[in-house]
Amino acid sequence: MKDRYDYLIVGTGLFGSVFAHEAIAKGKSVLMVEKRNHIAGNIYTEKVDGINIHRYGAHIFHTSDETVWEYINRFASFNNFINSPIAKYGKEVYNMPFNMNTFSRMWGISTPAEAKAIIDSQRREIETVTNLEEQAISLVGRDIYEKLIKGYTEKQWGRSCTELPPEIIKRLPVRYTYDNNYFNDRYQGIPTEGYTAIVEKLIEGADVVLGEDFNLDQARWRSLADRTLYTGCLDEFFHYSEGRLQYRSEIFESERIEEENYQGVAVVNYTEMDVPYTRVIEHKHFAKDISPVTWISREYPVDYEKTGEPYYPINDERNDSLYRRYRKLADADGSLIIGGRLAEYKYYDMDKTVLSALRKAEEII
Repeated sequence: MKDRYDYLIVGTGLFGSVFAHEAIAKGKSVLMVEKRNHIAGNIYTEKVDGINIHRYGAHIFHTSDETVWEYINRFASFNNFINSPIAKYGKEVYNMPFNMNTFSRMWGISTPAEAKAIIDSQRREIETVTNLEEQAISLVGRDIYEKLIKGYTEKQWGRSCTELPPEIIKRLPVRYTYDNNYFNDRYQGIPTEGYTAIVEKLIEGADVVLGEDFNLDQARWRSLADRTLYTGCLDEFFHYSEGRLQYRSEIFESERIEEENYQGVAVVNYTEMDVPYTRVIEHKHFAKDISPVTWISREYPVDYEKTGEPYYPINDERNDSLYRRYRKLADADGSLIIGGRLAEYKYYDMDKTVLSALRKAEEII
């Protein structure tokens, strides 16, 4: 470590790492401090039994922004993975997103006109939308809501759909074609060497300290740099002085299975309330890894207090108002920069994270 740096970056996730790369490319010195014992934040991957394991849930890079796609391809080669998850409701199996394969399986029909007629007839029962349940039925009808949305959503958020705001699902993709590609984006894939390798390349040239909690000694860490980029939870940065922001969290339960192929697809959603987890990920299918064994991860949504790991911001009126108060405090600090999904209290896809970091770097550096 040096005595002084141009930038201290708190967190080695995608936002902080892209910013670090841009700063280093412009001749700036960078120190990065990370609370976990590894780099790459939630996109961290590690190879076990020849399989790249996504330790914090499935991450599929997808974008329609050519600039972002060209940028990320400077640091990795991507395969041609197409995300085509399935949903299980009891013994019934449905394709996702909602498309003609889904409708054919659910209703025994085969044409778009038949599917539209059924969905339209079920939509009509909702006259006024006041909660998530009514929003979902007004978009895709009651059958799809009851089997493929209700249980999954209530497990995910820990509340009844009638207690959740409709804004959580402002729109749901409904395709009247036999198309199982989950994303509409022009580009998508998985990095062949995993996401950790991307971050390693991005932060080359930075000094990195792992296993240190910046918030336990902010003054010391900030004294080492002219400016600080903070990518963690903003309420924690200010020691919860205004109150605590709310999140949903996840527990990831990984298991090695002594067979080549466990579920035949990378992602399976479990939409019944009786099944405690929401998804099962079989990692080898992301890259068609060849191995005599396989690894799966079950995802259990839980309250943030249970894990201390924030994943999904709860963007209701109370939390958004509280965040604005914290943001005002942050903006008043002339040497502080904030960015990323935690510091901005919003969910970002990876391509939007890259774009946001590039814009912030262009603005600041």
